[in-house]
Amino acid sequence: MSLSRRDFLEAAAGLSLTASALATESSTPEAAQDGVVELRQYTLRGGQREALISVFEQNFIESQNGLGAHVLGTFRDLDDPDRFVWLRGFRDMAARPTALGSFYGGPVWHAHGRAANATMIDSDNVLLLRPAGPGLGFAAQPSETAASGGIIGATLYYLHDVDAAQFTRVFDQTILPHLVSAGARPFARLVAEESPNNFPRLPIRERDRTFVWFARWPDVAAEDAFVTAFRKVSGWRDSIPDAVLPALMQKPERLRLAPTARSVLR
Repeated sequence: MSLSRRDFLEAAAGLSLTASALATESSTPEAAQDGVVELRQYTLRGGQREALISVFEQNFIESQNGLGAHVLGTFRDLDDPDRFVWLRGFRDMAARPTALGSFYGGPVWHAHGRAANATMIDSDNVLLLRPAGPGLGFAAQPSETAASGGIIGATLYYLHDVDAAQFTRVFDQTILPHLVSAGARPFARLVAEESPNNFPRLPIRERDRTFVWFARWPDVAAEDAFVTAFRKVSGWRDSIPDAVLPALMQKPERLRLAPTARSVLR
């Protein structure tokens, strides 16, 4: 079930969207969603991004999916020609070490891992996330609902010591209606998974507590129009509780991501 146009217009008029209403935008049954997601940003050697994408799409998608490490999306960072971004999901934290151990200890990585690693300067920029609420994550097999040429935007708030559940409620009630009014259509929201890294062979940014919302736009111009419109919104922080303000003092990090040819999420 998709969120209706009327729902969006009501939100634009200033009504709060509840967590369940936002969840419908993803058209994903809750039971099909992964409970843990890695947001992985790789810094690459100059001119090596296409080489990595080729190795990845030829060898690392089905081989991971079959082991329970779901490749949810693969992207070119539009603001950095030497950065490759991808999303990998797992049913839950218990499934993560088993799936990763099987993949990185298996024949496909043994055959092609060296070629992939040769393109990289750094692969440790990784956030471990979970859905911010029921139905607000990614499906193991997201549906392809967007047209070719669209982009995915990821916006990251750094929570510091702010309670993630409280921030999520404030986001629903105060921030989200302004985003929708400005032209965003968020389809997923995630917060930091604060369990210890249970596959230490792959480092993650364990100290960075984040809240991330994802949206899609039909093209770069539409995303630019949203940014311009939202920058003109004034006073939206006025009603934010003091306990949440530290998460809003730092400008959020924005990623503009172009799906690769085989990205399921687009």
